Amino acid sequence: MFAHVDVNSFYASCEKVFRPDLKNLPVIVLSNNDGCVIARSQEAKKLGIKMGHPYFQLSDKFIKQNNVHVFSSNYALYADMSNRVMDTIESLVPYLEIYSIDEAFCDISGLDHISSFYTLGQTIRKTVNQYTHLTVGVGIAQTKTLAKLANYAAKTWAKTGGVVDLSDKKRQKKLMSITPVNEVWGIGCKLSKRLNELNIQTALDLSNLSPYEARQKFNIVLERTIRELNGESCLMLEDVAPPRKQIICSRSFGLKVTEYNIMREAICNYTARAAEKLREDNQYCKNITVFIKTSPFAQQQYYSNYSSEKIIATNDTRQLLQTSEKILKRIWADNKHYQKAGVILNDFCDIEINQYHLFSDYHSKERNEKLMKVIDTINKSRYSPLFFASQGTQGKWHMKQDQLSPSYTTRINDIANVKI
Repeated sequence: MFAHVDVNSFYASCEKVFRPDLKNLPVIVLSNNDGCVIARSQEAKKLGIKMGHPYFQLSDKFIKQNNVHVFSSNYALYADMSNRVMDTIESLVPYLEIYSIDEAFCDISGLDHISSFYTLGQTIRKTVNQYTHLTVGVGIAQTKTLAKLANYAAKTWAKTGGVVDLSDKKRQKKLMSITPVNEVWGIGCKLSKRLNELNIQTALDLSNLSPYEARQKFNIVLERTIRELNGESCLMLEDVAPPRKQIICSRSFGLKVTEYNIMREAICNYTARAAEKLREDNQYCKNITVFIKTSPFAQQQYYSNYSSEKIIATNDTRQLLQTSEKILKRIWADNKHYQKAGVILNDFCDIEINQYHLFSDYHSKERNEKLMKVIDTINKSRYSPLFFASQGTQGKWHMKQDQLSPSYTTRINDIANVKI
């Protein structure tokens, strides 16, 4: 038996936690460079603000009249709040799979001997709210796809109390008969249009499609979805997330970059961040790619990338920085207004089973790994972060974040003050 737990309007809710004055007011969160709306509170949804709506199209008059509060994405705050939510859920269930920053699957098989599944769902909901002041929806069913569907119902109809137990097959059929097929987990916009052409409008219609026919006409993924809708569990809980096969670190710039040294700082920062993620996964990489591009709407568009030859497997920031700087020199073109750049690491190997070549410097390997570990430890502490000189200090390449809220939980100077 699975439970799917999802935080309601996660980014917008995180902003409200530390701003009680925003209770019952519309809140929206913007994407990188304050481009589009990527999260909305319930009040903002009622105003008709759509997901992905360009921010510049929301007039100042509309924002003032409706008292809409706007925030830039504060990823440090959201990541920390996510960790708190997941830790709370994990303390209540035996097995947890973190699916994304705001949702998780739990294996709750056998826990109904202690209390009903519905009661357990309410316990999760109340405890998360008590510890983090965030509200979650809980869906419960025999498969992960049905549990996601149950959570959709929990969020859509307030009468459910935020928890829906779909273990009863009659309830499954009833819910599926009124749920549009595009709300089923894994059914995207294009696929739902193709299904609609076959007169498959609801989740129940999809569940009645022959799995064999689905595999023939579409693919094995849709066949698996149909089996899951019929109560056959095909997707197990992943206790340990599989290692990443690629790390991408890229951003759009707040202002167009025209100088090589500013671009070099940006590339070095992306490389350092990617190397940090690589070490978190205990992996080495053998290939690094750097790309730079102008706006797709520019009159003279330019895009260039280059991948390194296979390098000696490493996760040492210094070695990766040397390679990425060489690549940047190769692809850089003057007199361009660059909008975006990025670094991609791939061709990974496990740190424990990596094979070295004849001329590898074994003596310095252990020393270098200790150095990287010290840097990572300091950068995760409350002390000022360490960085390499090539990363620069000006940050002229940083993305636009005019509406950024304080990092209440990760920066000591941003801790909220209370006046009594």
